[in-house]
Amino acid sequence: MSAVSTQLLINGQFVASAAGTTFTRANPLDGSVATEAAAAGIADAHKAADAAQAAFPKWSSLGPNARRALLNKAADSLAAKAPDLIAAMQAEIGATQAWAGFNIHLATGMIREAAALTTQISGTVIPSDKPGCMAMAIREPAGVVLGMAPWNAPVILGVRAIATPLACGNTVVLKASETCPRTHALIGAAFHEAGLPDGVVNVITNRVADAPAVVGALIAHPAIRRVNFTGSTRVGRIVAELCARQLKPVVLELGGKAPLLVLHDADLGEAVKAAAFGAFMNQGQICMSTERIVVVDPVADEFIALFSAKAKTLVAGDPREGKTPLGAVVDLHAAQHVRELVFDAVSQGGRVAAGGDGEGVLMPATVVDYVTPAMRLYREESFGPVVAVIRVKDEEAAIVAANDSEYGLSASVFSRDIARALSVARRIQSGICHINGPTVHDEAQMPFGGVKASGYGRFGGQAGVAEFTELRWITIETQPGQFPI
Repeated sequence: MSAVSTQLLINGQFVASAAGTTFTRANPLDGSVATEAAAAGIADAHKAADAAQAAFPKWSSLGPNARRALLNKAADSLAAKAPDLIAAMQAEIGATQAWAGFNIHLATGMIREAAALTTQISGTVIPSDKPGCMAMAIREPAGVVLGMAPWNAPVILGVRAIATPLACGNTVVLKASETCPRTHALIGAAFHEAGLPDGVVNVITNRVADAPAVVGALIAHPAIRRVNFTGSTRVGRIVAELCARQLKPVVLELGGKAPLLVLHDADLGEAVKAAAFGAFMNQGQICMSTERIVVVDPVADEFIALFSAKAKTLVAGDPREGKTPLGAVVDLHAAQHVRELVFDAVSQGGRVAAGGDGEGVLMPATVVDYVTPAMRLYREESFGPVVAVIRVKDEEAAIVAANDSEYGLSASVFSRDIARALSVARRIQSGICHINGPTVHDEAQMPFGGVKASGYGRFGGQAGVAEFTELRWITIETQPGQFPI
């Protein structure tokens, strides 16, 4: 397959970078050039922010049903691009067709959910102690929103960075991931083709080396009033620091080390299914991926036997052939990171119950049993097809192990006793927790986000509205004023 060229989307026009520079993204499977993309610099970043600022007054004053109609057209446009999006995800990140298809399905739903929110951006009338004073709290668009999306769920997370901000009346600059420039450019094209006014959605792509300068220029630009970032905790800290210097609010959805707790009365069959899906879907490259299975001793042997048998069926292969449940990890560096974590665990007493090295970027589902706090796999985010099994003596120890992490995005508890499971879930330090379900679960209308090193702020539904609007206090005096001076 020949490389595909992409351009920047600025003020409704697809353009080359100001300097005429480009960069390439290689296919992780064979090293061929998957995409040649325009390489934005600081001048391009400024143009994108300026265009979004110029478009803001008209878009923010547009009626909610007019915005709703355009967003629904964007959802249709994105769905129509499914073949191109699937091909882009396979070429740029080695995704399976199933994962790419799910991305498109959920992202389309996210746009439609955002469209429905346009008439749900409400305020309140608040009783005032001042005679004749009518007091209101109202939500208004914040301005230009900068969104930064990662490569691992590129359509879902690219759309999430755009849709709710638009519904709230903001305009957007999407800084695409350097790993999937074509995929993110296609999202911009979908909104553009839906007929949104010029400058409402802008998309810029850049080289890895230029990212600090481009991101810094965008965050510092006076037009940018809100920032959202999904990615690693390491980069999230940098983004947070830059936003703090500019006193600009930011939503951060960062790394994870999601635990799945298997209690003594769990339905082991259901726990195995959920753990396999949570640990190995998209080769474990999801922020919510099950990275730790915390299982109590009375059921540990039986659970691990069943789970390992399931994992052994999850082999990896070329996603373009569509013959295997797993595709490729994103690059050789990611594969080597996973191998190092497994090697370290085994060298300290861990036992590989399923999987192994694999070949290149094709790695089978790997289960490492008897993982202890001394091992890197216990604490470090693997972001790959490997899961740590941590054996504990009882429920209390399971809670301690679940919370023994700097991260706190998603979690899961399996028990037939729902009251017990709910009690455990409420003691787990995470933004999300599912009872008798996988750690990987996302819906457009839900408040999505984490605690601790997994970030702060929430995407989704009314929680997203709160993040991307200004809450203002406005009063109307209905009686003559009386003042002490």
